[in-house]
Amino acid sequence: MRRAFRLFLLFLISIVFSANVFAQNIYEPYCPQENEVIFNQSTFKVDVIDPQAGTNAKGASYPGLRGANQLVVYTPTFGFRTNTNEFGTEAIITDDTVTSLSGADSLIPANGLVISGHGLAKKWISENVMLGSKIYIDRENMTITSYITSDTFLYGARERIREVQDMMNYYSDQTNNYNSRKTEQNLNRAQDFINKAQRNGENSQKYASKAIEYADAAMSTVIPYNPYELKGVWIRPTYHTIDEIISVLDRMAESGINNVFIETYYHGQTIFPSKTMEEYGFVKQNPEYADFDHLKVWINEAHKRGIRVHIWFETFYVGNKSPESNPEYILNKHPDWANYQKRNVDSETIPYSVSEHNGYFLDPANPEVQEFLYKLVSEIILRYRPDGFNLDYIRYPQSLAKTFSNYELSNWGYTKWARNEFHSMYGIDPIELTTADDLWIEWRNYRCNKISDFVSKVSKLARSNGIQVTAVIFPNREMALDTKLQDWRTWSFKNYVDGFTPLFLTCDDKTAMNLMANVMRNKTSATKLYAGLFVTFMNGSNADLIKQIHAARKFSLSGLIIFDYAHLSDTYVEALTQSVFRPVKRENSGRSTYYGRR
Repeated sequence: MRRAFRLFLLFLISIVFSANVFAQNIYEPYCPQENEVIFNQSTFKVDVIDPQAGTNAKGASYPGLRGANQLVVYTPTFGFRTNTNEFGTEAIITDDTVTSLSGADSLIPANGLVISGHGLAKKWISENVMLGSKIYIDRENMTITSYITSDTFLYGARERIREVQDMMNYYSDQTNNYNSRKTEQNLNRAQDFINKAQRNGENSQKYASKAIEYADAAMSTVIPYNPYELKGVWIRPTYHTIDEIISVLDRMAESGINNVFIETYYHGQTIFPSKTMEEYGFVKQNPEYADFDHLKVWINEAHKRGIRVHIWFETFYVGNKSPESNPEYILNKHPDWANYQKRNVDSETIPYSVSEHNGYFLDPANPEVQEFLYKLVSEIILRYRPDGFNLDYIRYPQSLAKTFSNYELSNWGYTKWARNEFHSMYGIDPIELTTADDLWIEWRNYRCNKISDFVSKVSKLARSNGIQVTAVIFPNREMALDTKLQDWRTWSFKNYVDGFTPLFLTCDDKTAMNLMANVMRNKTSATKLYAGLFVTFMNGSNADLIKQIHAARKFSLSGLIIFDYAHLSDTYVEALTQSVFRPVKRENSGRSTYYGRR
C-alpha cells in the first residue's frame, strides 16, 4: 500500500513538472544567444492543444482527434502518445528544442510536447521545422513559431555524428571482422565541417549541412550486411507491359531485395483473371490488368532472379468506390455483405470508414463472406503456388480509442448476421450493450474470433501446400484489440501464422523500437517478426530509414519490408546498397563483412 502511495505521489510530481515545462514552452519566446544567427522564423496557427472530442469537433472522427489541415499540440496531459494516423507529420520537442521528427502516433515526452500537422499544417512543419529548431508556442494567441538558427544546424550535425558513433560501437562489439574504415573516414570529414561551422556563424548552415552530408554517408556504411535477413518491399504492380515488370524486378535484384509482396487482390478486384470472381458475377480481372495474367508473369520473372513472391491480399477491405454507382462491385451485388458501425446501423446507404480513405469493408461474421474469400485464397494458392501469403486488412475497420466518449458508437460489426448470431448465443442484441456491460467483452471476443477463424483456415490451406503465412498487424496490441478487433497475439500462440509484418507508421526510431518491443512481448519465438518500415512512404530521410533498420537488428528481427516500392527512390536505394542490402568487400581482400553474433 505504501509503495502504491509513493508511486502515486511520483506520478503527481511528474505531472506538475511537465505542466511547468509546458507553461515555459508556451510563454517564453525564444531569445537568440550571442553570435547566434537566425536563418528562418515562421509562425503558424495552432488549432487546439490536447484535443478532446468536445473541444475539437473537426477532429472528432479521426485518430488522435486531429482533423484535416489542423496543427495540434499534444502535452503529457493528453496521454503517453498522440494516437494519430500516418497522414500527417510530427515533431517531438524537449524543453524548447526539436529532438526528433516522426510521422504518427509519437511518444509524448514527459518534459516536452509533440506538434502534429495534417494537410496545410503538415506542409508548414515539413518546410519550417527541423531537428534542432527552437519552438515557441503562444497559448494566448494560439500560434506556434519555429526558429531555424545557426545552432539548429550544429545541433543536427552533432546528433547525427553521435548516432553513427553509437551504431559503430554496437557493431564493433557484435560483429566478427567488422570493418569500420569507410565509416570512420566519413565521420572525420563530418567533424572537420563541424569545426568550420563553429568558427563561422554566418556560414554555419553551409558547413553544418556538409557535416550532416558526411555523417549520413557514414551512416549508410555503418550497418553490415546480413545474408540471412529477409529484405522485402510491398508493391502495387501498376506496370502494364512485361518489359516494365522485368525492369522493376531487375532494379529490385540489383538493390538487394530478395522478397516482393505483390498486391494481388485489392479494392475488391484481382490483378489476374479469376474464376472465383467470375463465378460470383464480380469483375473477373481488374480492367487495368486485363491484357495478360500479370500475377503469373510477376512470379515467373521474380523466381528467375532469386526473388521470393508473397501474395499481398487485402482481406476485408473492398476499396472506396461507391457501391451504388459500380454495378459489378462486390457490395453492389451483395449489399448484405457490408460492415456497419453502431452509429449507422440503420443507414439506408452502405457506410464507409471515414478514417480509412472513406473505404468500405466486408462483414467477417457473415459466412458467405468468409466462403467467398476462402475460395479466392484457394484459387491463388493452388493455381499460382506463391512462396508466401500476406494477409492485410485482416481486421475490422478502425474505431476511435476506447478513451473517447463516442468509442462505442464508432465500433464496427453491427450487421444483421452478427447481431442475430450473438443474440442466439447470449440472449441479447449487441446493439443494446454498452462498454459497462459484462457481456461487452464477449461481444468484442465474438468479433475477434471471426477474424481469427479465417486466419486459421487460410493457415491450414497454405501450409498444406508449403506456403508461408504472414499477417499485417497493428503493433500496439491493446489498440489493435480495442479499435480494430485484431487479436494477433492469439494467432501467434495458436501457431496460425509463420510471421507478422506490422507497419511501423513513423519516421522516429525510438517510436519504432517501442512498437517492436510491444510485438516481441506478445508473440512466441516461433512467430517471426518482419519490420514493416513506413519511412519512404512518409518521405523520411535516409538516416531515418537506416536508424529503423538498426533498431530491427538490435531486436534480432527476421527481416524488414519497405512500404512501398513506389516511394523507394534512387536516393533510398543508394543508401541501402552501401552496406545494409549488399555485402561490401574489404579492401585487399575477397572477403565480405557479415553481421553475426560472436
